[in-house]
Amino acid sequence: MGYTIDITKTETSKVTALDFDNIPLGKTFTDHMFICDYENGEWTNPRIEPLALIPTHPAAMALHYGQAIFEGMKATVGKDGTPLLFRPEQNARRLNESAARMGMPAVPEDLFLEALDKIVGIEKGWIPPQEGSALYLRPFMYADEPFIGMRAATHYKFIVICSPAGPFFTKKIRLYAETEYIRAANGGTGEAKAAGNYAAAILPTEKAKAKGFDQVLWLDANEFKYIQEVGTMNIFFKVEGKFITPSTDGSILKGITRDSVITLLKGKGFDVEERPITIDEVIAFAEAGKLEEAFGTGTAVAIAMIEAIGYKDTTLTLPKENPVSQDVMNTINEIKTQEQEDTYGWMVPVKG
Repeated sequence: MGYTIDITKTETSKVTALDFDNIPLGKTFTDHMFICDYENGEWTNPRIEPLALIPTHPAAMALHYGQAIFEGMKATVGKDGTPLLFRPEQNARRLNESAARMGMPAVPEDLFLEALDKIVGIEKGWIPPQEGSALYLRPFMYADEPFIGMRAATHYKFIVICSPAGPFFTKKIRLYAETEYIRAANGGTGEAKAAGNYAAAILPTEKAKAKGFDQVLWLDANEFKYIQEVGTMNIFFKVEGKFITPSTDGSILKGITRDSVITLLKGKGFDVEERPITIDEVIAFAEAGKLEEAFGTGTAVAIAMIEAIGYKDTTLTLPKENPVSQDVMNTINEIKTQEQEDTYGWMVPVKG
């Protein structure tokens, strides 16, 4: 169905003040935002208006009980200047899977997609043209009902904001395998993109950075043995010509980039095994010379090559060459900018 989205544009755009060659990470936002309210059991009043502060009651339930979820995605520009979205229907689906786990209402997928189409159409001038850059999109939903009490809220806001972004990692990254804190456990919210998951990760991530690492490599909650995912990424290992990635068992996020990389690897003739893999296995593969590549995948980073993994008192140095993962990264980037044919039907042109 079509939605009537009221649009109020800003009188003066800030885009002319942006240096596209030097975009501060996560601090620059476009002129507008999409907002929609959930009340009386339905989504109402979809609108795009100038980016501004949102009045929030101090008893808003998201602030007290944590009903808040989000998605991350990017818009790029095709050869003819048309803005493009990468598999947006997958983000719509995953947002609603997160909502179901958190006791929140679903956002109709057609409303989600139309909101993205309209906001990106309006903000297309903010999409950086530089290689590896994009317009980062942050759809999110939170409970804004003012109520002190432990129950699901009855009033929510669904919002989309946009932020131009350069390449996330410009060098290989170093990971620290965490053996004290956990990210998620079976039966928890690890499979949802819930705000609280990331809040719980902040302290161990800061501790990892203090040790000279970039992000945490999470291990399972029971034995601190099985690899789960990286702070903001899924993870892959290439062992004797085959790729291994932890299976999504309910505590690991079902990454859209992860799924895309698996498809591309198989299309390039590689075997991809989704299974539990232990940190001891990875160390043994490395010591035997069998570990050939390792990288993380995610919306923000696309693919991030891994340089080293710290585990307890040792640091494992990974191979310097990443020919296959580099090829896959180039393929994804070229599909996103129409430099390579999209044989998978992943790219959706913006019409708004």
